[in-house]
Parts: sequence; structure tokens; C-alpha cells
Amino acid sequence: MSSLEDQAFGLLNTYSNGFMVSQVLFAACDLGVFDLLAEAREPLDSAAVAAHLGASCHGMELLLDACVTLKLLRVDTRRGKAFYGNTELSSTYLTTASPTTQRNMLLYLARTTYHCWAHLAEAVREGRSQYLKAFGVPSEELFTAIYRSEDERLQFMRGLQDVWGVNGRSVLSAFDLSSFPVICDLGGDFFKDPLPEADLYILARILHDWTDEKCAHLLERVYRACKPGGGVLVVEGLLDADGRGPLTAQLWSLNMLVQTEGRERTPAQYCELLAAAGFGTVCCRRTRGLYHAVLATRGPPTPCSPRSLVPFN
Repeated sequence: MSSLEDQAFGLLNTYSNGFMVSQVLFAACDLGVFDLLAEAREPLDSAAVAAHLGASCHGMELLLDACVTLKLLRVDTRRGKAFYGNTELSSTYLTTASPTTQRNMLLYLARTTYHCWAHLAEAVREGRSQYLKAFGVPSEELFTAIYRSEDERLQFMRGLQDVWGVNGRSVLSAFDLSSFPVICDLGGDFFKDPLPEADLYILARILHDWTDEKCAHLLERVYRACKPGGGVLVVEGLLDADGRGPLTAQLWSLNMLVQTEGRERTPAQYCELLAAAGFGTVCCRRTRGLYHAVLATRGPPTPCSPRSLVPFN
């Protein structure tokens, strides 16, 4: 093969093995590898890790070495024997005690999302979520699969806390919110329940779950509940203007297909939804993180700060 063919085949191999990489990460989290190594006073060999976690020595050695290659663990060799410890990445994001842990969200991905993605082809054919095939739950009951047990519900809620522990500061500091004394982060059944009185409502990773029609209904409810000068802060991943990137947002959009009724959207699409609900000013700001902020206020249109704008074309 030519060098270009070699590169293409290597890329294909990387893509086709991607699910194995995810499972290495998920399995190490599920087994408690990173927590054990964080609690240990010194690096441990594979036999010690296996003994502590009730796993086979052979399987654990294979898993630990794969984690080393993925830079999830470091290894020191002494007299021909390997001893394993956490890297900065795993210490920061994969240990339960870390304030920036992502472990709960990773376990949710492993136990819920991963099973839905096994039915991606069917989701594309049918254009709807695959909860029925994955969990025997009707697709109309959007959160029943996530809340199918108290443990799973808590896992999901803790996972969301993990996400905002890392991404929350960037989206909440994207705009000066000091003019909104009372802020309400909406959850619960916001389609039916009365909305609490507030100056600003936050919809964080909410609208991407729903169709345009249901988003319009929710935003109209928020608009009616808003005081004059009040508004809504929408926090979502944003697609590029043409919808063909970034890859993370595209994958999330496919995830919305297999798990929900919704999709990720472009800034222009959020602007259109918010304007149709009655909001006079809509400003969008991309952060340096995975999630971005769209601020819409009730009242006559006012100019946004130039540095905060993202073109809506």
C-alpha cells in the first residue's frame, strides 16, 4: 500500500476500534481501578490491583497495560515487574474524590448511552430513539430509561453534577448576569408545572432533548413567566453554522437521535426559536469549553456586546 493508503487504513482502524477504547475507560472506572490507585500509598502491581478488586490477574494486567497506552495510567518497572499509578488525567477526572471527577457521567454513558448506540442504524432508519430496543421502554417515555431505578437516577444526576463541575464556570461567566437577582435553574416537569418566579431562567442541556415544537412551547412558557427585563440563559453544545461540525456536537446530535426526541442546533436555530417565543434580544457567546451560552431577554431589542456575538449565518 502507498503511504496515503496506509494513513487511510490506519484512520479506519482507529475509528473501528473506538468502541474498545471507550470500554477500556468504562471498565477501569466501573472496577474501581483509579480510586484504588489514588488511595494506595505507592504504585501497585497488577496482581495487587486484581486482588483488591476481585478480578483475574491476567485480565487486570491486560486492562492496566491498555490504560497505560491510553495515558490513563503510568507504569514504573522495577526488577522486571510493572507497578501502576494514576496520571494527572486520571487523578483529575477519574477518581471519585476529585472535585472535577467525571466518573459518574462515564458510568452513565457505559450503562445507558452505550446500549442505545448499539442501535444507531435502526435509529437512523426510523428517525427515533431506541429505548424500546435497548431497555424495553417506549420512546415516548423519554426519561424512564434514565430513571429506571433509583440507583440509575442518582447516577445520572451525579453525572450532571460532574459535567457542570468542570463546565459550569465558563458558561455562567459568559455573560454579566449581575442584573438578574433571582436565577432559576429549571428541571422537574417544566412542560406542566407552574414555573417559579425569577429574573433569569437557565435551561442547561434541556432544549437539545426536544423537538422544535416542544422547545417552542417551553420557551413560550418561560417568556410568559419572565418579568420585564428578565430572560433565559440557554446552555448547549453548538453546531457550526452549516451543521457540519464540530465533531463533538455532531456526535451529541446523533446521541439525541438514539436517546431523545431532539438534536443539537446552530446559533441561528436557537436565535429563531427564542425570537419566535417573543424574546427581543438574543446574544450568543462561545466559551472555551464544550458548552456555550445563549442569553435572551424580554423587552425591546438592544445591541449585544460585540465581543459576545457569534454570527448567526
